[in-house]
Amino acid sequence: MKGTFFITGIDTNIGKSYATGWLARELNQKGLKTITQKMIQTGNTGHSEDIDLHREIMGIPFTEEDREQITFPIVYSYPASPHLAAEIDHQTIPIGKITESSRILAERYDVVLLEGAGGLMVPITRDYLTIDYIAEQKLPTILVTSGRLGSINHTLLSIEALDKRGITLYGVIYNSFPKSDETIDKDTESYLRTFLKKQYPDTRFWILPEIPLSR
Repeated sequence: MKGTFFITGIDTNIGKSYATGWLARELNQKGLKTITQKMIQTGNTGHSEDIDLHREIMGIPFTEEDREQITFPIVYSYPASPHLAAEIDHQTIPIGKITESSRILAERYDVVLLEGAGGLMVPITRDYLTIDYIAEQKLPTILVTSGRLGSINHTLLSIEALDKRGITLYGVIYNSFPKSDETIDKDTESYLRTFLKKQYPDTRFWILPEIPLSR
């Protein structure tokens, strides 16, 4: 596993940032020099709360690339979809800055995990979706899902969207926390495992463990 991978979720608040930090930690422990990047951070000023969370989970201090804001090249203050947050801040999103930041990180690290904002269809601009960027950059994608009710539907729709654009589904990270309904959770995991084994046998499947944090 080397190169740049896009990490997205089936919905917002699905545990995408936790999954990104956890996978980076796992890969670092296996000897792959791994860094995380936030595509576009909203709801912050001068820092990225998602990068902060990644570093805490990874158990490492802020990197040189963090201090230079290479890992979070675009930040907007309003906590909204990137297209709206940019408009509120009277900005035009410099999409090329994301690509350049990824290029710099890829030169310095074995693996770059690029975390998006929300799901695949989140607008970056009024005419340009997150999935459009993934397809243009030809980024293998890791999809974060969960055990909550509705996840099977959202997961299959996301996979179908990736297929339609010829995007490789590299892996699925299954987040079972917080637990809501044990019966639904177990069945959802079983269903998705079986579906992937039949339809996408090369796709990795990881279970995201519960991650205790100091905050």
